[in-house]
Order: sequence, then C-alpha cells, then structure tokens
Amino acid sequence: MSKQDAKAAMVLATEIHAISGKLKRRLREQASAGDLTQSQLAVLGHLDRNGPTTVTALAKLEGVRSQSMGATVAALEAAGMVKGSSDPNDGRQTILSLTPACVALIKNGRAARTDWLLKTIQTKLSAQEQQQLAAAIKLLNRLVDS
Repeated sequence: MSKQDAKAAMVLATEIHAISGKLKRRLREQASAGDLTQSQLAVLGHLDRNGPTTVTALAKLEGVRSQSMGATVAALEAAGMVKGSSDPNDGRQTILSLTPACVALIKNGRAARTDWLLKTIQTKLSAQEQQQLAAAIKLLNRLVDS
C-alpha cells in the first residue's frame, strides 16, 4: 500500500468513526429512554438481546461488581422495567427478565428510530444516492463482519 493509499484509508477510518457516533446519537434522540442511565440501558439491552439472566451474569458482562449491578437492577425493578423470578434449577438465584411494558417501550423506540431513518433517507437522498448508500452498507457490513 502506498503512502497516499494509507493516508486515504486513515481519512476513511476517521470519517466512518465520526459518522457512526453521530448517527448513533441521532437515532438515540428519536426514541427517548427517559431518565435511564447508560448502565441501566446496557442492562436492558443485554436482557433484550440475550434473554433472561442473573445479576451475576449481567455484572460479568458489564465488568462491574455484583453489588453495583444489584443497585442498577433494583432501580430498573422500581421503574417497572425488569422483574425477577426464582431460578427453577437453583432457588437461591433470581432470573431477571424484561417486563411486558419494557418490551413494548423497546419496540416503540425501535419503530420511532426506523421511522425517522426512513423519512430522512426518503427526503434527503435521491434515488441514485439511496443506491449509493445501499452499496456503502454492503461495504460497511464487510468491515464489521471481518
């Protein structure tokens, strides 16, 4: 790779990083998470993606102490976002899961973000630009899947 090619790749890497952060913030704005902290949002995300689990498992995933995760989970329980039930295999353990209200909130948030993105693509990009975006998405997927 030539020096010029390396410089161009560095510019691309910097721009992709910046735009991904900006897009993430814009999408986050579209579906308000209320007063939830980043830790609470991370817990809800884990439960949504991976299903029910224990406080200990969540603490390991987030790299925090079980006591700290317990406080985060307690706040989510008080807000009606998660519920605990006894582990059928080990009664000493509590299995945490999302409440139906939280599942609906997540679903509505995803719909709001998708709707914003759809409307923005349709109003800001021409048909040709939308095709270019589709091609760029294929390239981005190759980057993240490598």
